Amino acid sequence: MDDTTPTNVSYKLTRSAGGLWERLQVYWQKKWFRWASYLVGALLLAYLLLWAVLLRNLPDAEALIEYQSPLPTVVRDVDGQPFHSYARERRVQLEYADFKPLLIRSYLAAEDKTFFSHGGIDYVGILGAVFDNIFSSRRSRGASTITQQVAKNLLLTNEYSYTRKIKEAILAYRIENALTKQQILSLYLNEIALGRQAFGVEAAAQAYFGRGADQLQLHEMAFLATLPKAPEKYGREKYEKEAIARRNWVLGEMQNNGWITVAQRDEARAQPLGLISKQGPQFKSSGGYFAEEVRRQLKERFGETSEEGPFSVYSGGLWVRTSMNPRYQDMTTEALRDGLLRYHAGKGWQGPVSNIPMKDGQWQSRFASSNISIDYKDWRMAVALSRQGGGAQIGFASGETGYLTGAPSALKAGDIIAVAPAGGKNWSLRVIPEVGGGMVVQNPLTGRVLAMQGGFDAQLSSFNRATQAMRQPGSTIKPFVYATALDNGMTPTSIIIDGPFCVFQSAALGRKCFRNFGGGGGSGPHTMRWGLEQSRNLMTVRAANDSGMKNVADTFRSMNIGDYPPYLAFALGAGDTTVLKMTNAYSMLVNHGRELKPTVIDFVQSRNGKVIWPTRWKPCDGCNAKDWDGKAMPRFKPGGKQVMDPVTAYQVVHMLEGVVQRGTATI
Repeated sequence: MDDTTPTNVSYKLTRSAGGLWERLQVYWQKKWFRWASYLVGALLLAYLLLWAVLLRNLPDAEALIEYQSPLPTVVRDVDGQPFHSYARERRVQLEYADFKPLLIRSYLAAEDKTFFSHGGIDYVGILGAVFDNIFSSRRSRGASTITQQVAKNLLLTNEYSYTRKIKEAILAYRIENALTKQQILSLYLNEIALGRQAFGVEAAAQAYFGRGADQLQLHEMAFLATLPKAPEKYGREKYEKEAIARRNWVLGEMQNNGWITVAQRDEARAQPLGLISKQGPQFKSSGGYFAEEVRRQLKERFGETSEEGPFSVYSGGLWVRTSMNPRYQDMTTEALRDGLLRYHAGKGWQGPVSNIPMKDGQWQSRFASSNISIDYKDWRMAVALSRQGGGAQIGFASGETGYLTGAPSALKAGDIIAVAPAGGKNWSLRVIPEVGGGMVVQNPLTGRVLAMQGGFDAQLSSFNRATQAMRQPGSTIKPFVYATALDNGMTPTSIIIDGPFCVFQSAALGRKCFRNFGGGGGSGPHTMRWGLEQSRNLMTVRAANDSGMKNVADTFRSMNIGDYPPYLAFALGAGDTTVLKMTNAYSMLVNHGRELKPTVIDFVQSRNGKVIWPTRWKPCDGCNAKDWDGKAMPRFKPGGKQVMDPVTAYQVVHMLEGVVQRGTATI
């Protein structure tokens, strides 16, 4: 029989297995073999338990390849200039090539000088941390590499435990296999929290020095590298000595590693910190109410946070082009403010804007955290600290103090008021109008809103009286009553009696008699045109009654003013609507009765430049061509359905011209 036959092979395998078992039994009698077997079994069991408890639920390190940092949404005006942003974290994302080599080395010196040589874990540092934790009562020193910090910041929580540290180490090993060192550093330098609500070195450079990271000097780079250790500490004035000591240590580490010379180190150490004070938004303060309306619409469409979608308002990095015209916005803001101040003139001080507790003396931090400010001329918000003679000592959010001359008797400590400079450290009281208002400027052919002001100052009150306040339109609704009359057989020259008009409402309510503004029984028969120009209530309500109040209510509904019941009082503006709705209704008159939807957003782009809204948006190829290409001009079809007879709309607009030429709107 051949040795390779199946029967012979089976026999040899059985004999071999039997010999192995006999040898194992012999070794098992030896104590060292049994201990070694127990150790291997324990390690295998520990690995299985570790996999079951930790590894199975660890996030996927390769997800970082497609990771996108939370970025602010930037809002631009009609000219493409930024004027607002929405963000809960200050962050500007850069590519690896954008970081200066010295900036990178400053962070390596402070956090992980062997970054480019280790595989994600610093074993020597871990042993040192374990030693400290066993033989010292203080919290163990940090041993996390930059890769481990990326794993913790982006994939794990801030929980301080051995379990998290094990997860962190495992993820760091996986990250090193999934990403290049440059990719890991880019994630770290763009994501690390550095205080002052700044995330990433570019945002931190702007927050602490008012310049981009590419413009920083060596001592400034070294300072930024100190911040990961204590981001909310070293940027404060009271910890300046500690910050300088930490910065100088970083510079020493850079010199020890051969990344800078001794002369560079000493020159940088001799420099002051040079930090700027905390700054607010870098954009021009304009269009606060407009920006809030844009934010509200973006929130409804895309959500606020990344959990609600990839294009969220506060982290999606959207680029939003709006229809706001900055010149029109400034004019609108000024016009409304001037009107409110004129109306309020002579009414005196109405009391403080708000107030804060003053018991513990922490007025500055409490006042600053209230976020109450004002953007009007040279006015500032201040808090009353104490009364002094006929005036009062006041303080500002910056910590500076001054003296208020001629303080009202009702003013008390803790009251927040508006003041203006009066020379030196003296300030005078300013009165913010108690009454509010709203104003909208709209393109009547497209529906695009060009300017919007919803109150005296968006920093004092975010309530937008142009879009949110439901108010009675009053006489502004009368043109739509006359439009209904035109649709029902009347003309601008039709005669309407300007005289007493009463209706029987019911047995319980009795007769209701209407009057003109200011009283009086009327002036006799006049044309419809004259009635609109002079805003005569009696003529308007008579026209509504003759046309049928149900028809008038239908006109209000079709023009999107409001859905009102067919009662004659609504013909005189008794219903509720908004400034934006009334402005849009007038725009539809000018638009020959075609429907318009008021818009504040032209289009929205993702962080990659793709237009994501409107969904059917198409670029206008050739629209910016330098010369005519010889082809026919594009003709755009009018949008929107016809909600009013175009002849009626034209006649109403023509009659409204008389209102400003010789009627109630003349100057």
